[in-house]
Amino acid sequence: MENQRSAGILLHISSLPGKYGIGSLGKPAYRFAAALAHSGVKVWQILPLVQTGFGDSPYQSVACDSGNPYFIDLDRLGKEGLLTKKELKELSEQYRGKPLDYGALYKERYETLRLAFSRFAFDNEAFRAFVKTGRFEDYALFMTAKTVYGGSFCDWPDGIRFRDPDALEKFRTDYHEEYLFWQFLQYKFREQWEALHEECAALGLRIMGDIPLYVAYDSADVWAHPNLFKLDEELRPVKVAGVPPDYFSADGQLWGNPVYDWPAHEAEGYAWWTDRLSAALKTYDLVRIDHFRGIDRYYEIEAGAETAREGKWCEGPKEALFEKLGAEKARIIAEDLGTIDDGVRALLKKTGFAGMKVLLFAFDGNENNEYLPKNIGENWVVYTGTHDNDTVRGFFDALSAEDFILFRSRVAAALAEEGIEVELGARGKGLPEAFVRLALACNADLCILPLQDVLGRGNASRMNVPGRQEGNWQFRLNRMPGGCTFAHLKKMIKLYRR
Repeated sequence: MENQRSAGILLHISSLPGKYGIGSLGKPAYRFAAALAHSGVKVWQILPLVQTGFGDSPYQSVACDSGNPYFIDLDRLGKEGLLTKKELKELSEQYRGKPLDYGALYKERYETLRLAFSRFAFDNEAFRAFVKTGRFEDYALFMTAKTVYGGSFCDWPDGIRFRDPDALEKFRTDYHEEYLFWQFLQYKFREQWEALHEECAALGLRIMGDIPLYVAYDSADVWAHPNLFKLDEELRPVKVAGVPPDYFSADGQLWGNPVYDWPAHEAEGYAWWTDRLSAALKTYDLVRIDHFRGIDRYYEIEAGAETAREGKWCEGPKEALFEKLGAEKARIIAEDLGTIDDGVRALLKKTGFAGMKVLLFAFDGNENNEYLPKNIGENWVVYTGTHDNDTVRGFFDALSAEDFILFRSRVAAALAEEGIEVELGARGKGLPEAFVRLALACNADLCILPLQDVLGRGNASRMNVPGRQEGNWQFRLNRMPGGCTFAHLKKMIKLYRR
């Protein structure tokens, strides 16, 4: 990572305000980017941009390089004549004052996008050229088959399930318009994303993207490359991914993703992974690899297990996975949280990637705790918390009276050690501000602040609870933060030389 002190804000596209039920690549995104840049923020971190599936998690997608159709700016489609003012007005009234509802969104949004597609001249030269690149060929075929057959790809007719070339060609011909619809969604998403990305670059704002280590089982990725995963002859998972019991879950986390067949990847020169990383580095300015420790050693569980308590650690590809990246390595950040051992530390050192430090993990009374501000070096990215943590306020609100007093005293000691003056009230007043200042003041080259912590929001604004199956990914701003918020942020960024 570039050796320069800077500050960033974590807020996913879905959390932006807007008229149509979920954040988008529309005007609020541009206004937010401008406000960040004016405040001196240099990095805007988002979660994976991918099309989500069941559970609505951006870490479980139908295709790892896809763009989420929910994020397509409908107002822009209106300006292009693909949606009418009346249709847009009725849609905005449907969502006015309501929280993010993925069920309602799934039912409505694809109907709206199909309506827009019905008015799209898909024989135009730019769209034809986009389709011919083949970038979203597997995705478009996969989603067309999902529409036609439903279910999981392992239940489709053999010719499609096992990707017989003649069967696929006939299928594409028979359902050509449906195939083009899914290409249209990626075309419009990429068009709008690239416009926003260019605007951010002009503002001096870099985008940090996020790629999960694993892909979803029922995805175009596994369907198109079954040889690269541990599957049986019927293309069903033999082993699945997760992590053993840890800070987040007493039963561990049973993710259910198929694990990679790393020897098969090695035999192909890690081409699939290299292509995936290259695509991510073209989409974003910085790339965070989620669950980085799984590249050193990964935890696999028998398919069908009810929890992640019983599993085993296996050797991953280690630094061989990144040998072809060259100078691009400076743009990668490793999410090295969780069960960390000497192997992960050695891999981080060999790659030179910046790792992560989370202040919410710091105040356990151990002066050697690696997450304490005083123990954080330069080549790190420091966070108050991540999308998987509660907010700072939510965290201390949940503490018992006794634990809260102890927690506050430890934070006060850290503030004194750093020479930071923040008044800490009896009920936690000042604690979110204290965490923000401690993060900004520490030695880490990059400091990322979840917007919820900048705003001092509580548990209701938490983005994700690992292991919980429902109710995640729903945090959304009702409106853009006021000018006072950004003015205060600007003052702090300047004070701590970021």
